[in-house]
Amino acid sequence: MLLKWKNPLLLLLGIGVSNLGAWIYLIALNLIVLEKTGSPFAVSVLYILIPIATLCTNFWSGSFIDRLNKRNVIIFLDLFRATFIILLSIMDSLILMYLWVFIINIANSIFQPTSMVYMTMLIPKTNRQRFNALRNFIHSSGFIIGPSIAGLLFIIGTPNLAIQLNAIALCISAIIIYLLPNLELKEDTIKKEKVSLRLIKNDWKDILSFSKSNSYITLIYVLFSGMTVFMTGLDSLEASFATKVLSLSESAYGFLVSVAGIGIIIGSITNAFFANRCKTNILIGFGALFTPIGYLIFAFSHSFITASLGFFILTFALSFANTGFFTFYQNNVPVNIMGRFSSVLGVLEALLIIVFTAANGVLSELYGIRFIYLIGSFAFLALGVIMNLFVLDQSKK
Repeated sequence: MLLKWKNPLLLLLGIGVSNLGAWIYLIALNLIVLEKTGSPFAVSVLYILIPIATLCTNFWSGSFIDRLNKRNVIIFLDLFRATFIILLSIMDSLILMYLWVFIINIANSIFQPTSMVYMTMLIPKTNRQRFNALRNFIHSSGFIIGPSIAGLLFIIGTPNLAIQLNAIALCISAIIIYLLPNLELKEDTIKKEKVSLRLIKNDWKDILSFSKSNSYITLIYVLFSGMTVFMTGLDSLEASFATKVLSLSESAYGFLVSVAGIGIIIGSITNAFFANRCKTNILIGFGALFTPIGYLIFAFSHSFITASLGFFILTFALSFANTGFFTFYQNNVPVNIMGRFSSVLGVLEALLIIVFTAANGVLSELYGIRFIYLIGSFAFLALGVIMNLFVLDQSKK
C-alpha cells in the first residue's frame, strides 16, 4: 500500500510545500504594496492582474503544454517563479513590481493546467477521488497555516523575508517533482511540431470540435467554471461585507477566515475517508447546491455566529464540489488534449471573472454591499440547482 502511494504522496508533498509558500507570498506582497502606497486600490490591482495574465496566456499555452514533457515543465516553472520572486523582493519601483507579479502570474497560469495533466497521468483512475480529496486538504491546510507562518515571519523579519521564503519553497518543490517518474519518455511523446499561430488556431478548432461532440462534459466544465466566477465575484466583497456591514474587527474577520479553512479541511478529510463510497456526480451536486447556501447564510447574517456558520457550510460543501469535479474532469477528458481543453475554456472563465468582479464592485457602491451580495448569492444558488439537474441526470450515467 505504501509503495502504491509513494509517488502520489511525493506529489502531494510538492504541492503542499509550494502552496504553503504561495500563501505566505500573497500576504507579504499585499502588505508591501499597501505600505508603499497606502492605497487599497493599489492592492486590488494585484488581484486584477491574475485573470488578465490568464487571458494573455490561455489562448496559446495549451498548445505548448500538450506537446512538452509535463514533469520538466513543472520543474522549470517552479525554478522560473522562484527566480522572479527573489528579484521581486529587492525591488523598489511599484511599476516594476506589478510587471514582475504579472510575469509570475503568467507562469502560474501555465503551471495549473500542466500540473493537472501530470497528476492525471501519475494517479491511477481508482485512486483519483481520494487523491483529489487529499489535495484539497493540502490546499486548505496552507490556507490556515500559511497566514500563521507569515505573521511569525513579520515578527522576526520583514515581508521581503517572507517573499524570499516562498522562493525557497518553490525550489524545494522542484526538487521533489524531480524525484517523481518521467512519464513521457522520448519515444512516447507526441510528435514535436513547431508551435505557430496556424497550429494554435487548429488546436482551438480541435478543442471546439471535441466540445461539440462531448457536449455533456463541456457543459459540466462550463457550469463549474460559473461557480468559480460567482465565488470570485462574491469573495471580492467578502472583507468589505464583514468589516463594514457586520462591523467585525480585523481580528474577528481573521478568525472568520480560519473557520472557513476548518470547514474545507473537515470536508476534505470526509471526502478522503469516503472516497470509494461516493459517486462523483453526488459530490458535485451536493457541493454545487450547498456552497451557495453557505453564501446566502453569510449574506443574511447579522452576527459573527451566523456568519461563521455560513462560512463553514460553504467551504465544507466546496471541498465536495472540488473533489467530484476534478475527478470527473480527469476521468472524462483525454489526457493528450487536457492542457488545451482547460486553457481554451479558461479564457471564457477569466473574462467572466473580470466582468463579474468589476460589476460587483461598481454595483455595491451604488446599491449597497448586502443587497448586491444577496443578489449574487441567489443567482449562484440558481446555478447550483441547474447544475444538479444535469449531474443527477441518470441518462448521462
